[in-house]
Amino acid sequence: MTAHALSDTGTLTGRSLRHILRSPDTIITTAITPIALLLLFVYVLGGAINTGTGESYINYMLPGILLITIASGIAYTAYRLFLDMQAGIFERFQSMPISRPSVLWAHVLTSLIANLASLVIVIGVALIMGFRTGASVVNWLAAAGILILFTLALSWIAVMPGLTAKTIDGASGFSYPLIFLPFISSAFVPTDSMPGPVAWFAENQPVTSIVNTLRALFAQEPVGNDLWIALGWCVGLLVVAYLGATAIYRRKIS
Repeated sequence: MTAHALSDTGTLTGRSLRHILRSPDTIITTAITPIALLLLFVYVLGGAINTGTGESYINYMLPGILLITIASGIAYTAYRLFLDMQAGIFERFQSMPISRPSVLWAHVLTSLIANLASLVIVIGVALIMGFRTGASVVNWLAAAGILILFTLALSWIAVMPGLTAKTIDGASGFSYPLIFLPFISSAFVPTDSMPGPVAWFAENQPVTSIVNTLRALFAQEPVGNDLWIALGWCVGLLVVAYLGATAIYRRKIS
């Protein structure tokens, strides 16, 4: 981005963040579902699930809960974009001397900041519930980097329904399959306990490699090939979503 575009993006991001600060319930709402799942799986179902790892169940499942937190939060990205489209904000911006990509980047960066806040809340609750890790600062930074990449990828995916949806439900409803995806992965049970076709899907979808990488980083274990597979999925989804979202945006403003 040029200095002009960076300045515009910063200004518009500040505008979006002010809306969130005036209504912090969006962050709280995003964190409620993952926290409820933590309580359910740890205190109700956790005793009946054998992961075969010997570690506490909350340590095992937390990476999947973090991905569900992000998938829940990006619905608000599409929702905020949809409201701006319906209010004619985009048309108003077109008449002003601002960088066109900065409009989308502002929403994506707002999504990133809001989701990071939700992740901090969920990790804080997990610590209270017994989550423990000996992860080093480097491991934490690596885990944060993967979560940021995953958030950016899903945020750009959210831009597309935000720009094209006809109703509020259509704008935010796309996130439901993404929230469900961790349940068919290694997030809650080992994939080898699943029936053949389900296990194959679970092993070859993006969430499993990301969950396995985060779990290994928190446990200070070797990450192996899962790290590169996770990065490949995150970067691939990010590039495809970015190109798709910007193409739709150009058609909308042309």
